[in-house]
Amino acid sequence: MKAVINILLGLCVCALVYICYASIMGPIEFEQEQKFREKKVIARLMDIRKAQQEYRMRNEGKYTASFDTLIEFVKTQKIPFIMKEGVLNDKQLEDGLNERKAMAIVNKARKTGNWAEAKAAGLENFKRDTMWVAIMDTIFPKGFDADSLRYVPFGNGAQFEMATKNSTTKSGAPIYLLEVKTPYDVYLNGLDQQEIANMKDLQIKLNKYPGLMVGSLETPNNNAGNWE
Repeated sequence: MKAVINILLGLCVCALVYICYASIMGPIEFEQEQKFREKKVIARLMDIRKAQQEYRMRNEGKYTASFDTLIEFVKTQKIPFIMKEGVLNDKQLEDGLNERKAMAIVNKARKTGNWAEAKAAGLENFKRDTMWVAIMDTIFPKGFDADSLRYVPFGNGAQFEMATKNSTTKSGAPIYLLEVKTPYDVYLNGLDQQEIANMKDLQIKLNKYPGLMVGSLETPNNNAGNWE
């Protein structure tokens, strides 16, 4: 009988030790995994933001609410890249030269074959050539998968919520807004539900979005992330 009691007491002690360990390490492990996942989600949101910024530059300042459109844009579109050779020195600037005027002189020399004026201005080695390069080769690293833009890391196939809004200021100037977001429940799925609930409750009490997002449909914020 005494042996049975000792065994039961030993099991109780082990259970108490485990409970104490879990109560301490549980929140620590949750926070570690939360930060790891959020780092990946933030990186994806920043990629979306970069793509949208390039998109709006070629679409009259407007964003797109369609991932199909954005991904196709990233895959197929090219952007101008200026190859520069030579710079204007202080003397040339004092003489009234600027980039536009200098290139006008150089282009005239190229067209006519008469380089006298360009040489007199010291522009014989001044070049500004525009090359069109694929967006995939400029704003994203080699091997980037454009199709991944829509998917939330650790979201089991869930996609980011992306929306746009076109409005105007009081003066009538156009405002184009973008918002891309995903809630805690999506990218923290599989982790401690109580910890997730606590995070959501805190954000809601602070009147903040319970998740990660860039931009806002309510207030222009230059597409800042809510972690920045």
